[in-house]
Amino acid sequence: MTSPAQPSASNPPSDRDAAILETAASGIPAALSDLGRLVRIPGMAWPAFDQTQLERSAEAVAALATGTGVFDEVRVLRAAIPGTDEQGQPAVLAKRAARNGRPTILLYAHHDVQPPGDDALWETPPFEPTVRDGRLYGRGAADDKAGIMSHIASIRAVSEVLAGDLDLGIAMFIEGEEEYGSRSFAQFLSDNKEALRADAIVVADSGNWDSVTPGLTVSLRGNARFTLRVRTLDHASHSGMFGGAVPDAMMATVRMLATLWNEDGSVAVEGMTERDAPTPDYTEETLRDEAGLLPGTSPIGNGTILSRIWNKPSVTVIGIDATSVAAASNTLLPEVTVVISARVAPGQTGQEAYEALQAHLRANAPWGAELTFTDPDLGDGFLVDTSGWAVALTRDAMRDGYDATPVDLGVGGSIPFIADLVREFPEAQILVTGVEDPYSRAHSPNESLHLDTFRHAVATEALLLARMNDVVR
Repeated sequence: MTSPAQPSASNPPSDRDAAILETAASGIPAALSDLGRLVRIPGMAWPAFDQTQLERSAEAVAALATGTGVFDEVRVLRAAIPGTDEQGQPAVLAKRAARNGRPTILLYAHHDVQPPGDDALWETPPFEPTVRDGRLYGRGAADDKAGIMSHIASIRAVSEVLAGDLDLGIAMFIEGEEEYGSRSFAQFLSDNKEALRADAIVVADSGNWDSVTPGLTVSLRGNARFTLRVRTLDHASHSGMFGGAVPDAMMATVRMLATLWNEDGSVAVEGMTERDAPTPDYTEETLRDEAGLLPGTSPIGNGTILSRIWNKPSVTVIGIDATSVAAASNTLLPEVTVVISARVAPGQTGQEAYEALQAHLRANAPWGAELTFTDPDLGDGFLVDTSGWAVALTRDAMRDGYDATPVDLGVGGSIPFIADLVREFPEAQILVTGVEDPYSRAHSPNESLHLDTFRHAVATEALLLARMNDVVR
């Protein structure tokens, strides 16, 4: 497979590239309008929420795909959740066959979103798209409905400019349960393997170095999330009558969880590994600004800041079931349940990290506390092979779409299903891109999309599609 020479940073873009950029820019208002309509649909895959909203969301995405006019077929499909009698959430699969020896690119994003959390923490309603100060606010505005619209808008631009000369094969897979663990993802890939087969896969679910500098994600941490129940009593007891002689579950839980970290906050779990790799310069001041660290709070860990986020493990307690403050009484708690979420350094499997965490917690359970581990959700990290032709095309498209040199990024978060893509399509080149910037606040109140970043992301992907159309297999 060969690719044409790309314009260098010092050369002006070709007439076709200029037309692509102009057309992509002119399509941004329509793309943002469509994005706003998607944001208004509260599609959350958790069973506690109205599941018909996910069906609405999938149908809306399918209509957008159909409206591009480039796909041979567009379907809304579900796949079984392995090991259960359940079906996964609705996903959209669109397919256009390659012509005249051109390659096929698979475009991925997801249409489900995180729950909004406490509405009182939002400055504007979470499902009412609102523009202020150059950003579009709303749940899913960045993660990941903007990823969907970057695909749609770039396809619109390329199909308008190339018209009958568009020979590139395009598959589009818009998942409906990424925020809920992609439980049917692997089965969906297996069920639709031929329709999804591609030479390159763009996963538009990551971020950028900053709002003006594009990033190509080349490493991802894995994850190991699980629920832990801690029991010390078979019933609640009076804390005054027995306190001081009887350990309650909260006391045992606090003591045990504290052993997960060293004094500096780094992970103290034997068997959880680190990756040794260089990182770009990144200051504590930048960390404080982007993460919202309070003035009197210090960072944790050791080594360079980005090594702590990209190449080392982390452990976070993300949920706890215990007596609420409002219902507090003078009682020794018989049991406490916590949810632990660990991020796993690239190069170690989620299973290995989970086993290390279990062994550590069992070894450090005080006073013989009874531990029960359930609901493990495990995912492996990912390291990109950056030597492929599609990676080179992507970097060039980023440079020209943003008018800035792209940065190779590691990401502290996880996209576990990429391991499924690699397993199912080992020959495909994986390109992890995104429309988020460090202030997007994905998963948090006041999630937002930086509008200029979105414009550049659409321009980048449109250029990439056009240039891939020149590749002959």
